[in-house]
Amino acid sequence: MENVLNGQVYKNVSQTGGYSEMIKNLSQGELNTTYLIKEINTNDAELEGFLFTLGCYAGEEITIISKLAENYVISVKDARYSIDEELAQAIVI
Repeated sequence: MENVLNGQVYKNVSQTGGYSEMIKNLSQGELNTTYLIKEINTNDAELEGFLFTLGCYAGEEITIISKLAENYVISVKDARYSIDEELAQAIVI
């Protein structure tokens, strides 16, 4: 079960209804930090397929190289790509 609180998505991680694990997407990540992709969170099959072609799928490492406005330069599998805010928000880290 997921709930939204102050614009953040929280997963129900206990049977008592507590929320202790915040789902963090790539747009909330820090520069020059390597993250492990937990999942791609989107209902758009085309967007998910595009991210898969870049190598963005669960279990893969991803690094945010830079952020300028709503554009991110990321590193995945020793390649660099530029993605927009919508793509960054679909990548759960």
